[in-house]
Amino acid sequence: MKPQIKQIIIVEGRDDESAVKAAVDAHIIVTNGFSIGRKTWDLIEKAYQGPGILIFTDPDFAGENIRKRIKERFPESCHAYLPKEDAKKGEDIGIENASAENIIRALQKAMSTPFKPKDLFTVGDLLFFGLAGTREAGKRRELMGRTLGIGSCNAKAFLSRLNGYSISKEEFYRNGQALFKGDGPPVDK
Repeated sequence: MKPQIKQIIIVEGRDDESAVKAAVDAHIIVTNGFSIGRKTWDLIEKAYQGPGILIFTDPDFAGENIRKRIKERFPESCHAYLPKEDAKKGEDIGIENASAENIIRALQKAMSTPFKPKDLFTVGDLLFFGLAGTREAGKRRELMGRTLGIGSCNAKAFLSRLNGYSISKEEFYRNGQALFKGDGPPVDK
């Protein structure tokens, strides 16, 4: 039996829709790429006001731009992220290339708490594990983002995601210490 997702999942194309429907039982809205039409925006609005939306775009430049556009209109959206290596087939990157197992994992890791930044994390937290300010920062953010289920992005966006998707300091430091063998400060939150 396929897992059920209560939120309406937003994907880019019909092939993405087919892959997600093969993995989970959910309602899906297809944006048809970057040029989201008025009817699609209206559907997204209705879903946002109802069961909520879960944005699940491709882990590439275009996908991140589509995610950003939707997030600007609907700031309390939920987000699911698929690592590039789980969405790759040859040179093609997209949700449609992912296995059902990887799609399910990404959707399960999706934060079900709406985007309400709380400024819990600072640049200092990123610097502590070399997630900013080092040559390896991008690779480290990619690894940490995969572990936390928030995807890979630049340092500013990573900090925003940490503060917006109900990641606790304890979870952040526990995972950072496991991944990077760091001796993080004691966490009491």
